[in-house]
Amino acid sequence: AFKRHILTKKSTKRKRSLRQDGVVSDANLHFVKRLLGMK
Repeated sequence: AFKRHILTKKSTKRKRSLRQDGVVSDANLHFVKRLLGMK
């Protein structure tokens, strides 16, 4: 997320950290599954 546009003002360190995959917490798992149509 947030790495599609306006990359000139973002620092290299910030862009590097945006490469990582996101992790869904257990608290949001049911919500995310519902959004993805998995449940």
